[in-house]
Amino acid sequence: MARDSHPSPKIQADQRNMRIASILLVIALCSISYIIGAWQGTASSTVITPSKVTKSSQCRPDKATSETKGLDFQAHHQVGLNESSVKTEAFFPCDLKFSEYTPCQDPRRARKFEKTMLKYRERHCPKKEEFLRCLIPAPPNYKNPFSWPQSRDYAWYDNIPHRELSIEKAVQNWIQVDGKRFRFPGGGTMFPRGADAYIDDINKLLPLTDGSIRTALDTGCGVASWGAYLLKRDILTMSFAPRDSHEAQVQFALERGVPAMIGIIATERIPYPARAFDMAHCSRCLIPWNKHDGMYLIEVDRVLRPGGYWILSGPPIRWKQYYKGWQRTEEDLKQEQDEIEDLASRLCWKKVVEEGDLAIWQKPINHAECIKDRNIHRDPPICDNNDPDSAWYKKMDTCITSLPEVNSPTDTAGGALEKWPQRATSVPPRISTGSVPGFTPKIFHDDTKLWEERVNYYKKLIPPLAKGRFRNIMDMNAGLGSFAAALVQYPVWVMNVVPTGMGKDTLGVIYERGFIGTYQDWCEAFSTYPRTYDLIHADSVFSIYQDRCDISYILLEMDRILRPEGTVIFRDTVETVVKIQSITDGMRWKSRIMDHESGPFNPEKILVAVKTYWTGQPKKQ
Repeated sequence: MARDSHPSPKIQADQRNMRIASILLVIALCSISYIIGAWQGTASSTVITPSKVTKSSQCRPDKATSETKGLDFQAHHQVGLNESSVKTEAFFPCDLKFSEYTPCQDPRRARKFEKTMLKYRERHCPKKEEFLRCLIPAPPNYKNPFSWPQSRDYAWYDNIPHRELSIEKAVQNWIQVDGKRFRFPGGGTMFPRGADAYIDDINKLLPLTDGSIRTALDTGCGVASWGAYLLKRDILTMSFAPRDSHEAQVQFALERGVPAMIGIIATERIPYPARAFDMAHCSRCLIPWNKHDGMYLIEVDRVLRPGGYWILSGPPIRWKQYYKGWQRTEEDLKQEQDEIEDLASRLCWKKVVEEGDLAIWQKPINHAECIKDRNIHRDPPICDNNDPDSAWYKKMDTCITSLPEVNSPTDTAGGALEKWPQRATSVPPRISTGSVPGFTPKIFHDDTKLWEERVNYYKKLIPPLAKGRFRNIMDMNAGLGSFAAALVQYPVWVMNVVPTGMGKDTLGVIYERGFIGTYQDWCEAFSTYPRTYDLIHADSVFSIYQDRCDISYILLEMDRILRPEGTVIFRDTVETVVKIQSITDGMRWKSRIMDHESGPFNPEKILVAVKTYWTGQPKKQ
């Protein structure tokens, strides 16, 4: 009888089990290989923990913190992220005389320009052939600024070695020298009892603490004590002053951890959008509001929100009491006040109160009545179309910036705002009304959520971000301001910068959220002193600008405004990040390329960098 050629059922079962086991083994090996690969390609969660400068390191050039020095800054991605064919250029320190160099407000260059209406104190940036290709040095013995809130009251003398204001403003208590420190008593020209008491006086006249006033503008700010003491009332102030005979006043403000910029009301619009500020303030700021066809007060009207307030103290308010001290005649001061009162009326403002040293006006919530009023007050006229948000090198107008139309005389032009803090996350009126093309309420909410996730990831990369290490933060490409919104719980403030010429003007949205910021072309220098920011965030900035100007000069500008041991977060494509790192390697920075928060396979990468501590050295005699 022939033998059956088919295997037995037992053998068939064994073969089937072997096949299944082989498949499971292959799957297991693939899974293990993938996990190991992902683990190797993922950077450590703790990257940079910049520390305070110790006494032993304060005077030594090239002294990095112990945490920075011991880091492995080579990323371990399997796609060769740190391999670059770009040759690293070594940047050397500039001469110590440039330690307070402000390229676009350089007093030496300013002398070449017309002094009429203070044009010479506006922005006048160097030409390309005049750019400095070196690193701005910190002064000898530079120290990390005091942490907030102590920094509001103290600063190191070695960081800003200028005693002029302590002498010139001694009676007014702007600033005092206290050993190796400056002390800021909170005084001001018109508030000798201190800014806190002065603000309490304002609070009796205006609702400063109910959340309806969040953004403020201080023109001619001194050392920004008004803005400093408004912070505890949850009011964020953009303070500005020119670089003038009051040496380093804006530098002092930023050293204190208070928002400020170098700026002046002269012939060009101040670099903020229309309807930005809930309140504007002038305390003996010496701006001739009644001159030049009322152009300066018309500019304040442009940036004030509908229903916003303008506060004036100092000349000519209360002139009957102060005219002798101001060394002016009664007739002159009375005429000035009469002209300001008349101009404010023609702007359709209403005077709220004049009490003590304070006078307060309010802008209307819409222009319904103001348009009718043009039959009586034809001057200044309402502008036909003056592109109200355009404020980068644009001349000021002598016409009233028109407000958006309303359906009812009781409606707020442009839309009413939520009170702070709800304002930070509520859909801004500019978006809900469709005024900013390309943005919808859904996009706004998605963006807010996205940046909450990204900031949570940043906190893993840079633990000091959540521990008070940083105070002054700049977002170089702020978008909708969601990066700042994600940081609102921390003791920081963010200068939200919207690059000009990008086609998407979102700065008005940022102000409607209750944050502050400015316009800027990053092919030029920023209006600030050196060493004024602790952390800089640069999202896609270099992809935007790499075809517009030499990005090495943008990085040198970042180095100028970044404090020693300050941190920078770059987000960009792999190729751009590698190029950035090849340049910063020659700038005494330490850096590391990190994965995107979504994982190692996202083509966008994050470069975290720390500027090392070093100072300029005086020339040997």
